[in-house]
Amino acid sequence: MIEVTEEFGFNAGRVWKALDMNGPLTKIQLMEETSLRENEFFAAVGWLARENKIRRDGDVYRLDETNLTFEIGGNAGIIWNMLFTNGELDTTHISRLIQKDEENIFSALGWLARENKIQLSKKKQLDVI
Repeated sequence: MIEVTEEFGFNAGRVWKALDMNGPLTKIQLMEETSLRENEFFAAVGWLARENKIRRDGDVYRLDETNLTFEIGGNAGIIWNMLFTNGELDTTHISRLIQKDEENIFSALGWLARENKIQLSKKKQLDVI
């Protein structure tokens, strides 16, 4: 059985491959090309941003040095501190506490998963490693 964090990495590979094969694509085009759901897509983007491999210009994503460090990395830091202080939390609770939407939450979770700092269960419970 694949762990959720491994799934994030696998999905990041799917996004990377789609961009490598097709060039710049929008979120919708990438989701169609990879068959990813929205949360899976954003976690993959966070993973790739942590690897400094994806750039977003407006609505278009492409392979390049990331320009998402401040946005995604900043949210990842906030979530990391929250988890470090409070222990296990679910994504809905985190979203309410930091007043960010699921796009921001899952991108940050992809970033943290790439750093091997969290465990995420299928029921979306987070814990610090």
